[in-house]
Amino acid sequence: MKKHIGILLGSIIAVSLLLPSCSTTGTNISSYGNYAEDRALIEDLQARYLFALDFFDLDTYVSTFTEDGILDIIEYKVQGRDAIRKAIEEASSVFDHSAGEGPKGPYQATGRHNISNIVIKVDGDKAVGRAYWFHYSNNNPERKAVFDGYGHYEDEMVKVNGEWLFSKRVIYNEGVEKWIGPTKNPAW
Repeated sequence: MKKHIGILLGSIIAVSLLLPSCSTTGTNISSYGNYAEDRALIEDLQARYLFALDFFDLDTYVSTFTEDGILDIIEYKVQGRDAIRKAIEEASSVFDHSAGEGPKGPYQATGRHNISNIVIKVDGDKAVGRAYWFHYSNNNPERKAVFDGYGHYEDEMVKVNGEWLFSKRVIYNEGVEKWIGPTKNPAW
């Protein structure tokens, strides 16, 4: 019995020594800290960005970018938090469903962005990411939920004082001819 336990423990130790350098993401975990923690923080960044956009919370929205961060919506490219804020304010009728002349009804029209198929590569205090986005809204007279847009993000992120932020976010939108993404697989 002791022989079997010794073999089992030896196998466990051998496997545990190999695991820190393995990753399905191409990131060498042992060289760059805790990949799982960084990924969770990056996914949190992506979610905070979308909640801020959907609830038109500009303070939180611009705080997801570095001070000199770039928001690139193909046709519209702005750099710096102040310029990003101004660009989103100017497009308020697109993002803030309570603004403008949309249909009126028993409750306020809303829109909700979602992300999926998130791919992240972390390299120290820098990371790149790709994700699909899609959008639902009820901005119609019947207040029915409709799928009304999709595309993908191409992100560059940096860790600043322990917090992940976008240094660049490129947004492709498959519903706007000028903003359609490239036909090459964006996830490397």
